[in-house]
Amino acid sequence: MDMTGKTVLITGASRGIGAAAAREFAAAGANVALVARGAEAISALAQDIGAAALPIVCDMADFDAVQAAVAACVARFGGLNVLINNAAVIDPIGHLDTVDPAEWSRLIDINLKGPFYAIRAALPAMIAGGGGTVLTVSSGAAHGPMEGWSAYCSSKAGAAMLTRCLDLECREQGIRAMGLSPGTVATRMQRQISASGINPISQLDWTAHIPAEWPARTLLWMCSPEADDFIGQEIALRDETIRKRVGLI
Repeated sequence: MDMTGKTVLITGASRGIGAAAAREFAAAGANVALVARGAEAISALAQDIGAAALPIVCDMADFDAVQAAVAACVARFGGLNVLINNAAVIDPIGHLDTVDPAEWSRLIDINLKGPFYAIRAALPAMIAGGGGTVLTVSSGAAHGPMEGWSAYCSSKAGAAMLTRCLDLECREQGIRAMGLSPGTVATRMQRQISASGINPISQLDWTAHIPAEWPARTLLWMCSPEADDFIGQEIALRDETIRKRVGLI
């Protein structure tokens, strides 16, 4: 897929799915704005990618910072075509009767408010440019409870509904909103889950997890007309039919 001349802003771009997506979109010719809290990691990634990459240090829980990040992206590349809401945390992992309320709230700030902040900041530029694609990395946890994950499940359920609301309100303005549920991915977050020992996901063998490059390639495919059937919906990468359409099998 040719993304030459297109601009993509990726949150949580310092590692895992975000970093893999940055490389995937850059290889397809896109400009990529790398948004994350880890300055050193995104700077190193931007150096590897070259002039098409812009590292932007940003706390997704801070709307002013998110708005400034979007503005910096638009100023550098002249517009914004794709927003990938990938930034998320899994901690705190713990039971409802013992979990720290401040940590629980902080997760909601990043995982749910963060995507809203990014969408709110990006929409004016996207609509002014004739439309765009908003992809939010979801999870099976958005649709079913998991022990010890009350904050994570709640945040992902909220983000999934945010995608549906965005589609309802902005499809006619040229916005393609979709979610991607990648399944379990071999990332640092998965290491944290494995270390917790809580719920069946933590017990999975490491070989059961897919590489971050798979969801990255799927995100690129979702920007193509081939994914138009899924606008307003969530794509599950556990579905072999989807994997075949993306070219992963």
